[in-house]
Formats: sequence, structure tokens, C-alpha cells
Amino acid sequence: MKKLIILFTLLFISNSIWASFIYVPMNHDNQKNHLKAYGIIYFSLEAGLKSKWLLNYDGGAFLIENNKIVENECKIRGVSYQIISDAKSQLILQEISSPSSNKEAVTLEKAPKIAVYSPKDKMPWDDAVTMVLTYAEIPFDVIYDKEVLADKLLIYEWLHLHHEDFTGQYGRFYGSFRTAPWYINGKQRAENQAKDLGFNKVSQEKLAVAKKIRDYVIGGGFMFAMCSATDSFDIALSAEGVDIAEAMFDGDASEPNYQSKINYNKTFAFKDYQLIRNPTTYEFSTIDMTRKRKVPKTSDYFSLVEFSAKWDPVPTMLTQNHTTLVKGFMGQTTSFDRNTVKTNVLVLGENKVNREARYIHGTKGKGMFTFYGGHDPEDYSHRVGDPKTELDLHPTSPGYRLILNNVLFPAAKKKKQKT
Repeated sequence: MKKLIILFTLLFISNSIWASFIYVPMNHDNQKNHLKAYGIIYFSLEAGLKSKWLLNYDGGAFLIENNKIVENECKIRGVSYQIISDAKSQLILQEISSPSSNKEAVTLEKAPKIAVYSPKDKMPWDDAVTMVLTYAEIPFDVIYDKEVLADKLLIYEWLHLHHEDFTGQYGRFYGSFRTAPWYINGKQRAENQAKDLGFNKVSQEKLAVAKKIRDYVIGGGFMFAMCSATDSFDIALSAEGVDIAEAMFDGDASEPNYQSKINYNKTFAFKDYQLIRNPTTYEFSTIDMTRKRKVPKTSDYFSLVEFSAKWDPVPTMLTQNHTTLVKGFMGQTTSFDRNTVKTNVLVLGENKVNREARYIHGTKGKGMFTFYGGHDPEDYSHRVGDPKTELDLHPTSPGYRLILNNVLFPAAKKKKQKT
């Protein structure tokens, strides 16, 4: 806060800062810390400095109005940068504006207010988004069911869903972890919370939360989800009014023939999936490709789809990277069967050989959502109890960079998408 006050003062005192720019390269060779670079842009937006995202230019570089405090922040955080003149910046923008180039300069207007939907108690696994936001020094608030049901989402522009199970089946950990203290305690906490919030079952309470999040997106919010929060969110919406949970989850049997009662019209991204009935199976439905994959770890990569920067800036922003090939990684929900992805949903990243979508994006009402398969982009098969990833060892991670694209794109000046 102190830095921001000083920065605002300098902005008022001198006009000389407008004569040059801080250029933040984002290619493979010239950027030492891609992840912290996003924190620099966020910091600059908070200070009211004009910034531009140079799509498909130098790895998705950034241009910020120069200020000594931002320059110092780059040095402190280890972010590569250059000071360039106004004339040089105009040459760059002129090159980008050429109709023959698949590039675009997008103005970033305001730092989005960020919420992470996550349990307040410590869990025996980690959340990639929380880790990378912390590492990039991008501020966020942690909220959970109580806040969502109290309509606190309305004060945020961007929401991330922790690796949640919105179906009330406790992550389908029953088969392997039903005797583990963390599972027993977590189930009890969830039941107590549901009761305190006025619900008879956890599944009913989670559905109410999912519907609030749905309404938030329809009203214009941006939602990002990873791993099990992707498919379990859609499954919960599609099973509204249908009991799909077995007795060990909610105290009574599921409905007979519940599959026939699933309403795919209520979902964001998925269709035509079959639910997994066996409660000991660590899987929700046929959306996920984890158990259907035949991809060796050594060749597990997915490719990013190229979009038109000038006509489709949103998917172009979401796929900015210093490589078009990203290492794969596992999760409870690793990737999405293409046969279950709705036709109006954009596939941003895919493994064509295995016919799986890894990274998808769509619109719902006035808002947008992005689903990213897998648990941790730098831990191939992260398991319960494994140590957390140290991002200091992965400052140029392409997989983590995709997360930060999503954090930043709500800041962009809106332009109608053509795709």
C-alpha cells in the first residue's frame, strides 16, 4: 500500500514518465520469470498506469508506462524488462497493427478483484491457482460456501474454483481414504456446515452454491476452474432435483435410473456423459479421460490452438505462451473427452492423438468460464499428501502461465468476439 501511495504521488508530480515505457518480454529466451511478470502487470494496473498486452508478439509481451517504482519492482521480483522510448513503442504498435500480422495490442484497464473459492481449513493437497497467485504476488480473497450463499461474489470480477466436489460425494475419495482421519473430519465439517446453512444434505448445499456461481457468471463474472471443480460443477447443475449420491455420502440410496434424469441443458461445458455409479470408483463420469488415457508420461504434451488475435482476442489472450506445446499433468479430472464437450465451447488446448481437450473456454450469459484439466502443471501425478510444488524452481512454467492468462484477461478492454 505504501508503494502505491508513493507511485500515485510520482504520477501527479511529473509528466516525464509518459515519454518512455517499460517493456516486459515474454518469450523463452529473454524472460527470467514469466510468472512474476504477471504480478508486475497487476501491480501497475492497481497503480493506475496504462498497460498493453501485445498478443502473439514476443511471447505475449507487455508494455507499461514507465515509472521508477515499477522498474524497481521488476528488479526486486527478478522480472526481465527493458526501458524503451515512446518512438520505439510506436514502432512496435505499428508493426502489430498491420492487417497482415496475427498480432494485437490489447489495452489493460483495471486490475480485477479476485476471489478463490476454497475451504478455510488446511487440506492434504495444494491448489495450483492459490500457489501461483501467491508466487506472482497477486492479491486475492479466500471465500467459501457461506460467503457465496450470502452473495459476496458480486464484489469480485474473477473467481477460481478450488478442486471442489459440487456433487456432495466428498471428492469420491471413499474407496481409498474412508478410514483416513482427514477424510472423516472433512466429511463431518461439511455436514456441520450444511446444517448451519440450513440444508439437510451436503449435496443440497453444494448445489445451492453451484447455482449462485452459475448466476454470477451469467451476470457477467469470469470463472476459472481446475481438476474436479470442472466436471463436478456441471454434474451438480445437471442433476438438480435428482439424488445421485449413495448412502455412504448422504445417508440414503440414490434414485433408481438417475442417469435418465440428467439435464445437459443446465451445464456450462459438457453433454452426453454417463455418471459412474460405483461409489468406490475414484471418478465422477465419462467426461474425464484419466482412466481412458494411453499416453506415456514421456510423450504427454498438449498443444495450444492458435486464434486470430485481431478478431478473437479473448481466446488469444488465454493461450499466450512462450511455447505452443505444454507438458501434460494428471489430476482427478485430467482432461475432457471431446465427445462430451459442447459444440459451442472453444477448445484452447488439446491432445489430438488421445482425442482429449485439456483447456476449454466458453460464454454463459454475460460472463465467461475456463476449465483447465489436471491438478498441478509441474507435478505430473500429484497425490494426496505429496509435498507442494516450489514455484521458485519453475519460474517459466508454461502450464502455470495459462492460469495467469486467465487472471489477467478480465482487465482487458472489451472487444466483441467473432468466433
